[in-house]
Amino acid sequence: MNRVDTVVLGAGHAGLAVSRLLTEAGREHVVLDRGRVAERWRSERWDSLHLLSPNWMTRLPGWWYGGPDPDGYLSAAGFVHYLERYAASFVAPVVAGTTVTRLSRDGDGYRLDTDDGGWLARDVVVASGPHGAPVVPPGLERLNVLTANRYRNPRQLAPGGVLVVGASSSALQIADELARSGREVTLAAGRHSRMPRRYRGMDSFWWLQATGRLARTIDEMPDPEAARHEPSVQLVGRNDPSATDLDLGTLQQRGVRLAGRLVKASGSTVHLGDNLAEDVAASDRQLRRFLDRVDHHVACSGLSREVWAPDRPSPIQVAEPPRRLDLRAEGIGTVLVAAGYRPDYPFLEVPVLADDGRILQRQGVTPAPGLYVVGQRFQHRRDSATIDGARHDARAVVGHLLARSGGLRQAQPPMGEESAA
Repeated sequence: MNRVDTVVLGAGHAGLAVSRLLTEAGREHVVLDRGRVAERWRSERWDSLHLLSPNWMTRLPGWWYGGPDPDGYLSAAGFVHYLERYAASFVAPVVAGTTVTRLSRDGDGYRLDTDDGGWLARDVVVASGPHGAPVVPPGLERLNVLTANRYRNPRQLAPGGVLVVGASSSALQIADELARSGREVTLAAGRHSRMPRRYRGMDSFWWLQATGRLARTIDEMPDPEAARHEPSVQLVGRNDPSATDLDLGTLQQRGVRLAGRLVKASGSTVHLGDNLAEDVAASDRQLRRFLDRVDHHVACSGLSREVWAPDRPSPIQVAEPPRRLDLRAEGIGTVLVAAGYRPDYPFLEVPVLADDGRILQRQGVTPAPGLYVVGQRFQHRRDSATIDGARHDARAVVGHLLARSGGLRQAQPPMGEESAA
């Protein structure tokens, strides 16, 4: 049985952010991952995917993008390389190819059983991120279903049309790619958040940051539970500045048939809700409120001469959607589900889970002393689950962890800031 002060679970951006801060503090620790550094970005992303956030926003403790294209968007492969270099910059103690099968209390600390031996630790930080098990609507199990984390490119799909289920950025990007490849695509869309890629000459993420929206905490939200279940924005990261926005209107113009949310499936027939027009209208109202805040910020900050004049996206008008589809009669060979993820911690035997499966926490501190979490949706700030936002929660968690243990085991000088060129 191996002994160590702290175990970090997950070698993605959140886990590495925690590891960097623990290393700076001289805290003995290891980072366990079932695969390699950035494993999900290697094996659970499609080939053409790029980050939604611009490169200048790819910031981690002691590390940021220093390349020639700050306004571009890293590809999935590029982000893997970015995280590999980050881990190497401070010699992150990553133990790769190690799957945790059980996490339980052991006296005042924790025991972690893995497929390659066990660990005893005083503290554990769960940094496996918000992506647990893919959500698959009931009734689809008997159909030829492919979830977004297993999709790579149009060539892997069975012949015929495709029904894409979901309205997030992933669902829209995949539907767009399939339509461009010549497939007949139907998109079953639920609640969603529409967002222009750029507004008044600046990336929408720049406005989200400038207006303070990303820094809003869960304590400032009138309904914290609703805030944690906000639909993700419909965006695409493309390095072509002339590329158009990606939303339901764009897809409809490209020949994608739009429908309401998938209600149920029976045999080869799927039943669809009548919510589409309502959800589109709600999304347009939300978009207008955001752009109103941007315009107000511009006026109050004296930026009117520094940015472009307002040029707002037009409201989306959707065609009458189908209420039922016979997949066999329609020639639909694949149902591709991109409907999000549910929390999934099958290894966790510490009583810290809410009824919906998420880990109970406040600013990353769980009810179990010495057990922490980083990288959850709206963990404390709205940007908690983003690459850029994880650094704030990582600092809060590491600060609490070190204070709890009475300081450092082996004091070391700060490592200083570095730039990822």
